[in-house]
Amino acid sequence: MSETIRAGDPGTMALYVHWPFCKSKCPYCDFNSHVRDSVDHGAWAAALTAEVARVAALAPGRVLTSIFFGGGTPSLMDPATVAAVIAAAARAWRFAADIEITLEANPTSVEAGRLGDFRAAGVNRASLGVQSLAEGDLRFLGRQHSAAEALQAVATARAIFPRVSFDLIYARPGQTPARWGEELRRALDFGPDHLSLYQLTIEEGTAFHAAVRRGDWAPLDEEAQAALFEQTQALLNDAGLPAYEISNHARPGNESRHNLTYWRYGDYAGIGPGAHGRLTLDDGRAIATSAWRKPETWADHVRETGDGTEFRHDLDTAARVDEAVMMGLRLTEGVPVDRLERLGNAPFARLIAPARLERLAAGGFLTLADGRLSATAAGRAVLNTLLGELLA
Repeated sequence: MSETIRAGDPGTMALYVHWPFCKSKCPYCDFNSHVRDSVDHGAWAAALTAEVARVAALAPGRVLTSIFFGGGTPSLMDPATVAAVIAAAARAWRFAADIEITLEANPTSVEAGRLGDFRAAGVNRASLGVQSLAEGDLRFLGRQHSAAEALQAVATARAIFPRVSFDLIYARPGQTPARWGEELRRALDFGPDHLSLYQLTIEEGTAFHAAVRRGDWAPLDEEAQAALFEQTQALLNDAGLPAYEISNHARPGNESRHNLTYWRYGDYAGIGPGAHGRLTLDDGRAIATSAWRKPETWADHVRETGDGTEFRHDLDTAARVDEAVMMGLRLTEGVPVDRLERLGNAPFARLIAPARLERLAAGGFLTLADGRLSATAAGRAVLNTLLGELLA
């Protein structure tokens, strides 16, 4: 296929594969992850490949630009299962010439030792959940690796995969700009092409949420968080990894193609427990899907009914426009006005209230130029509030 195909283009799609199992539950995590004593890898390979075939019947003839194995902890998968899913996807769709196939991995020494097997299975991009390079903070975050293991895993991954990203969490309790700057500089010593840098958020239902409610510790205040965010943007920009999305930084050309599909509001299928999807069908209808969350329930439905989907509903034009704006304003490139007009089947002035747009632009939070609606740096820093004002 042509190298000019872009993630999110019409006629393309992405595939997300959710592996729901972890060795332990991190105290900050509200993802659909579960701890189990054992996993029948053969049964899971059969269920996942069956789901690929089912989705292919819904969305035939597409060009697949990316596959993303997320979780949970996908590096706990049997590499043969990963290879089977990739092979099933290759039978179902045409692969873009530069298809990106990512697998999330924990940087423990055991899992890092399997990275070569995942590369042999067809994975060409690794995303490592480092989260911190400070020993005490790793323990606080419930991680099972040391800083030394994390650094070794990054080095190992870079020797195996053509593209590597790793995650760090900041705005941790007591974290200062000096400490965070030192940690970022250590990360940059590896010359990374992509970094995902997330502020610690306290999500309901997590162990951290319960601890904060008990008064065991307190999150950083908003002013301190904002200072760390601004420091992050400046330091990474100076290092040649500008933010292309609120929490994601890359050297030009190394952006996550899979995540760009989400943010550009392209089509994507989600398989595995709790996975979500957005697909445009051949008759023009757009649907949103979500799978059963509990692993055993999902597997039972796939085996007994041939479908792991719990909910499927049509998206009307208003919902599609709102979702495209919510996702697209996360990107520094913004969202094309003509895309919004196609989704909404109406002129832009009827989709976004001109008075709201003018007010937010005058405040320095939005721009409308060259056919694109974009949030400024100030707007992205308060995006949830901005979206509430724009789409109210």
